[in-house]
Amino acid sequence: MSKRFQTVGSLLRPAELLSYKNEIERRGDITYPFYDDFEGYRQCEFEATKSVVAKQIQHGLEILTDGEFSKALWHLDFVWGLDGISRYIAEHGYFFRDKDETAKYETRRDIGLRITGELSGKSHHFIKVFQRLSAIVGGRPVKLCVPSPSHIFGELSWSDNIGGKGSVYATARELKDGLARAYKEFVTEYAGAGGKILQFDDCLWEIFADDNPNSPYTGENINQEAVEALADEFIGLNNELIDFGRRLKLKMWTHNCRGNYSSRNMGGGSYIKIAESFLKRLKYDRFFLEWDDERAGSLDALKVFADKPEAEIVLGLLSSKTNALDDEGRVITLLDAASGIIGKERLFLSHQCGFASCDGGNELTEAEQWAKIDQGQRIAAQYWGE
Repeated sequence: MSKRFQTVGSLLRPAELLSYKNEIERRGDITYPFYDDFEGYRQCEFEATKSVVAKQIQHGLEILTDGEFSKALWHLDFVWGLDGISRYIAEHGYFFRDKDETAKYETRRDIGLRITGELSGKSHHFIKVFQRLSAIVGGRPVKLCVPSPSHIFGELSWSDNIGGKGSVYATARELKDGLARAYKEFVTEYAGAGGKILQFDDCLWEIFADDNPNSPYTGENINQEAVEALADEFIGLNNELIDFGRRLKLKMWTHNCRGNYSSRNMGGGSYIKIAESFLKRLKYDRFFLEWDDERAGSLDALKVFADKPEAEIVLGLLSSKTNALDDEGRVITLLDAASGIIGKERLFLSHQCGFASCDGGNELTEAEQWAKIDQGQRIAAQYWGE
């Protein structure tokens, strides 16, 4: 097995765990953590986590996760776990592009976020999740995946949580500062609990790519100065937390994609359009990037990493959205091209995203998931010879 093959983090949930998760999704009368309302849930999640850790080890994965079995959605569980946040069933879910790439596909609707008090990241449930995982893995390296602060700042600031009557935060600046404090509280406790790797997941970079037809910032009559200022805010907020984590001796990683829900995506946009901003200026130690289809554009975007010799790049050349094995010839061709730009020794291989960013997961079976992971291992062993 090769250390050069990595997974983004999430894996398909087993049926017995999903039976609980489906109940949680429909309930609007519970608060986070939801699990206390469901007899038997915690034990089910614990047993499922032990099983998926054993399978990751069996399939040769070096960096382990809990499969994100402790989450319902890749980002909102972290937000629900902050003090000062409540959840509600919204009028509609997120809208993804359906498989025909034109029709809209609506997600689950338990995505509403309401700020009810000053945000705090102290005593977050994810610390217990990390401690449980650490106890299960027997000393092997693990990572914890949480949404990037800029992603959550974006979602909260685009809602009705700022400036209205009774609002906790009167301005976006106040919200950003409060969110940064909450993240620092969480990161401090994570490092104190023995955490070594923290991965910030993010789906918003590509809204700043002017070749993304699905972005609210693409088209005529757009104030580009305001858009660039917002991108600067996103980058600055993330870098503030990256620097903070590094001072606590954490490895700070990121994963970027264009949406992953039930084998659907949210939009386009090439990396070349955001290379000088997000790829070059963000200070992460390792970048998991999505390159499974033509939406990502040219690998020339990797050239910005030439001036960042400490950064490692995980190329998401494989697809977690499909149930068929990937074209290995295509993967090798792209690895060769990438190696000619920044050097083979700084590259890793992965799928473009996890297999279950949300509970329902992508449209493939667990057996097909593990077969795709095994294929990634074979390609990496062949290519790097380690």
